[in-house]
Amino acid sequence: MASSTIMASALRKHQKKILGEWVQTLHDDASDSKKARISPQELNAQAEEFLQLLTAVVSSGNPEDSHSAQFKALQDFLEGLSRSRVQQGFSSAETATFIFSFKKPLFAALRTEAGSNADELAQEIWTATKLLDDLGLTTVNTYQRAREEVINRQQQEMLELSTPVVKLWEGILGLPMIGTLDSARTQIVMESLLHKIVETGSEIAIIDITGVPTVDTLVAQHLLKTVTAIRLMGADCIISGVRPQIAQTIVHLGVDLQGVTTKANLADALALALKRTGATLTR
Repeated sequence: MASSTIMASALRKHQKKILGEWVQTLHDDASDSKKARISPQELNAQAEEFLQLLTAVVSSGNPEDSHSAQFKALQDFLEGLSRSRVQQGFSSAETATFIFSFKKPLFAALRTEAGSNADELAQEIWTATKLLDDLGLTTVNTYQRAREEVINRQQQEMLELSTPVVKLWEGILGLPMIGTLDSARTQIVMESLLHKIVETGSEIAIIDITGVPTVDTLVAQHLLKTVTAIRLMGADCIISGVRPQIAQTIVHLGVDLQGVTTKANLADALALALKRTGATLTR
């Protein structure tokens, strides 16, 4: 028998036994939390589909041809499986184990099929090892990419949630800042605020930095860029929440805030904004 023919024959003849031993291994090695994330029925279905696709790859005559239609179908399946495991909360090691745990039942079937021919068995095991290792790397790489996409999306959502633009009064917007102000966050702040100014036709925007722990030269520059962008839209800007420590830091850094209206707290900033818009409050 040719090298790949033995593996293909073993997969077809011992399919039921290989599948049973493999699924049992996956089930025995799984932690209780892992078992709660995926049902036995789903795991069995994934194992059966993988075994069918792998058999098609090996039966094609050249299991190392990554450009074949059979190999592409197997890769697509593993990429989909890896992405689903990310959503289900599996680790990369748990995801890769799906492939690597298949070696034991497969090698047992190869020994049975190769019989006493040690050379053919060694060649088959080497071919199977290379193939499964490549497939395992595919699952890990896809898992990492999918995980990074999830993390980036969550970071983007957190940035958007941490920079809410609220309407304080007719013609007055407020933007409470919490946490560190970096370049990426400044860009989101400007986009959100400028979009809201256009949408509401507001004349004044109040940026409250009470929740910003420290103000250095870079943070001050980001604030000035935001103020400049707001003015270019025809609106005015007031910065509130300038605590004594922040005021001393700004003076020490030599940051020029001339022309920028600042207030110690949000209440004073809102009172000034109401005065500028001509609104009056009475008890």
